[in-house]
Amino acid sequence: MAVIIDAADYFIHLKAAVLQAQHSILLVGWDFDTRVELDRGSHPVKSSIPNRIGRLLDHAIRCNPSLSVYVLRWDLAFLKVPFRGTTPFFLLDWLGGNRLHFHLDQRHPPGGCHHQKIVVIDDSIAFCGGIDVTEGRWDTPAHRDEEPRRCGPGGKPHEPWHDVTTAVEGPAARALGDLARARWQAATGWQPEPPPQRPSYWPPSLTPTFENVQVAISRTNPEYEDQPAVQEIEALYLAAIASAQHSIYLESQYFSAHRIGEALATRLAEVGGPEVVIVNPKRAQGWLEEKVMGAARSLLLEQLKKADRHGRLRFCTPVTEGGTDIYVHAKVLVIDDTLLRVGSSNINNRSMGMDTECDLAVEASPDDTPGAALRAGIRRVRDTLIAEHLGLRREEFESTLQTMNGSLVRTLDALMRAQGRTLKPFDPPALSQAERTLAETHALDPHEPEAMSESFVRALRQVAPLRMAGIAALVLAGAAVFAWRWSRAGRRDRLLR
Repeated sequence: MAVIIDAADYFIHLKAAVLQAQHSILLVGWDFDTRVELDRGSHPVKSSIPNRIGRLLDHAIRCNPSLSVYVLRWDLAFLKVPFRGTTPFFLLDWLGGNRLHFHLDQRHPPGGCHHQKIVVIDDSIAFCGGIDVTEGRWDTPAHRDEEPRRCGPGGKPHEPWHDVTTAVEGPAARALGDLARARWQAATGWQPEPPPQRPSYWPPSLTPTFENVQVAISRTNPEYEDQPAVQEIEALYLAAIASAQHSIYLESQYFSAHRIGEALATRLAEVGGPEVVIVNPKRAQGWLEEKVMGAARSLLLEQLKKADRHGRLRFCTPVTEGGTDIYVHAKVLVIDDTLLRVGSSNINNRSMGMDTECDLAVEASPDDTPGAALRAGIRRVRDTLIAEHLGLRREEFESTLQTMNGSLVRTLDALMRAQGRTLKPFDPPALSQAERTLAETHALDPHEPEAMSESFVRALRQVAPLRMAGIAALVLAGAAVFAWRWSRAGRRDRLLR
């Protein structure tokens, strides 16, 4: 298993793996863009091998008549930018004959979405984490202020972006293949054939973080039609937080899951409990997301600060050398040096019960001598992430951590700067009563499908007397989107097919 930090490296390793495919490539994600360039090295080398993901898939199919490609994408991702990067897949379908299959996944309850980010190649190697193969994701750990390669297919620059995924081989890759095929069957009604056993496709340039390790898969699947609810991800979060002895390190795009917040508050209130370090982006992308997730985050942070009577909480956002905010899209949990979890799930309610999610985790017993290498690897991942945010080499961070007797919060306090590449403390803005009500009702961030309509009604009843037309319009707009999604009954999907 390898932990891959930021998409520049991920895209390179993905390209290398795709070129080895013999039987099947399964790509399951929230979004895809066929125009995304994978290898953006400082000195581009001319090659007959395509560099854009769509053309690369077509090239792989042309070179191997036994290869099939299956691309499954959430059917409402197009709402963000209509039809972006989608149409070329149908050109590829024509070029590749019947061996490139593209489908929009709409098998989820109203208001839910398909959010897993998985690529499986011949069940030999699989990638699973927080990175979609789409525009806006590419960046390096340097997160430079001036980075000409950090742009979309049209050449438009995008913001600095921090993300994390994993690569696995062996039984874990085969299990992810089974999961991806099961999701494809749920969305389409038929299942691709599993591949015969293949030799390792591990890219030579990818250094494993762990070897000979057991990997756990945890999922969220909402209850829908004949599909039972699966809430393994929330169960893992709660059990892991409860088990922490010294430190809890979290990276997430959002911070609005009230049950996770309550669990953290309980640990912060304990005498001698663990330190809690949370890294978030300064603000969510888009007006709607910031209104919904930003208000909920402010509310949860109020609760955590009240519980933090012993000064063990640090909530931070990263910036570049020039002070530009770095968008945190990674979903990482590290408990002490015993558990590491990387996946697609955010710290919001919908990732716990509304959306389809998939996370991977490794765990070492705290007093297991044979697990010393695993514990060292978990610490190394955590320290590498924090050092990246601080603009330091990992060795520099670890030296200060040792001086501070292993205290993450004291180390951060010593290394955070007022200027330059660093982490900055985050203080949420004050909430209006209407925003507080919206956050408390979880109107647009429900935990379970059946709570969706109830939360809308409750929010509208409480917001209406406040005469906050803007907030009421926000809730109504969200309700309209979900109602539209529910009523259209697959019309667009039939049109595209």
